[in-house]
Amino acid sequence: MFELHHLSALEQGEWLRRGRISPRELVEHYLARIERHNPAVGALTVVEAERALARAEALEGLVARSAPLWGIPIADKELVQRAGQRTTFGSRLRADHVPATDDELVQHLDAAGAISLGATAAPEFGLPSYTESRVAPPARTPYDLRRGAGGSSGGAAAAVAAGLLPVAPGSDGGGSIRIPAAACGLVGLKPSRGRIPAGSGLDRLAGLVVPGPIARTVADAALMLDALVAAAPWEFATRAPIDPPLASGREHPHHGPLLGAAVRGEGRYQLGVMTTSPWDEYADIALDAGARWALDEAVAAFATLGHGIDDLALDPEPDYARHFRTVWMASAAGIPARTADELALLEPLTAWLVGQGRALSAETLAESLAWLSGFERRVIRRLASVDAVLTPALAMTPRPLGWYDAEDAERNFTQQVQYTPYTSFVNVAGLPALTLPVGLTPPTSEEPGLPMGVQLIGRPGGEATLLALGAQFERARRGASIHPPQW
Repeated sequence: MFELHHLSALEQGEWLRRGRISPRELVEHYLARIERHNPAVGALTVVEAERALARAEALEGLVARSAPLWGIPIADKELVQRAGQRTTFGSRLRADHVPATDDELVQHLDAAGAISLGATAAPEFGLPSYTESRVAPPARTPYDLRRGAGGSSGGAAAAVAAGLLPVAPGSDGGGSIRIPAAACGLVGLKPSRGRIPAGSGLDRLAGLVVPGPIARTVADAALMLDALVAAAPWEFATRAPIDPPLASGREHPHHGPLLGAAVRGEGRYQLGVMTTSPWDEYADIALDAGARWALDEAVAAFATLGHGIDDLALDPEPDYARHFRTVWMASAAGIPARTADELALLEPLTAWLVGQGRALSAETLAESLAWLSGFERRVIRRLASVDAVLTPALAMTPRPLGWYDAEDAERNFTQQVQYTPYTSFVNVAGLPALTLPVGLTPPTSEEPGLPMGVQLIGRPGGEATLLALGAQFERARRGASIHPPQW
């Protein structure tokens, strides 16, 4: 039976502009689904039904229907502050925090016409790559409720996969959009550093963290990315390159150039297939059968589409782990927990990161920042021979709830690296990356069929190429597209 959430976000937007449905009707549909299904998946931690309905009614007269996300329901990741909405940052430390002002990303999403229904779950201060905090239920992949949705944008991915939202914003400092997208059978796009005004990354340590979309289709991801890119005049002197004119949005005049690239899906490209990572000398990195299956399927599909396929490998980087860990720890040092009582509210992994970060010297941090800047240049040079790089999205199938060690922080960190070795270096290099769902793994006696994906890494500012490749891949595998049957 057809329901509104079976439409893509792009299709829902067209229905809204043509008057086939109203913003209120669409919001009511998603609020009903959240009430019914959210307890099972743990996607949203806050639901603001009255405010969302009031916003939907106000949109009819206050926002032009040409706004790219006009009437589209979303929810804010619970690391982003919306005035008057509880924002815990995934931590007991902030369990009762209600901000008085909006973050810039919230302002830009509102200006694009989106309607926030509340907040999606995130782990404590967004630090882990899984979403199992002590302030809210775990976020689960709808494909197997015994397994986690990944993180740190786990709630956003669980919500989109379960049909509780058509599309959702996330943020990504080491894979936090791409990891949960892969674990939930979705498209996740980490933009280039400097691409989105409300989250350039240029004001964060090592430039790691940027916002981006989680969506069911490549075009839906491009729709939200266009809205965020166009939201404000640039405020930094440094900016990612602009895509070439061929990324025209002429098919959809209400939207932007990246959507045009995703809709058309044109071009033939040279792809480098890579299974090395800069973590290879830090931990035992091995692809499980599901990850290998997904990569092989993707390589075969892109070859059939006529793209060139080369093997590619990173040069060994034995110092990567030390310097990335230094910056990750330093980023935790500013968490607002100073007294013994406040520190006791933190989870063991966070407390360890805070302690390690505050013990670092300025000299050590400066050394790591300089080293990572040189690593960025080496990676870009190493990958420059191809148009895009294809890697596994994850090294393992979605992890069972409770798989990560909750008490031993060092072991926990290593487990995260083993699950997600292919994402953090892309943040360090500032490159765009797109996670694409491949399908459900062949079931075995140990595991059911589970969603797995691959990652495409682009050149600086090369989102249009990634979206074109993603659209081609999506069309080629349309018959194998997956949606959780119970949702």
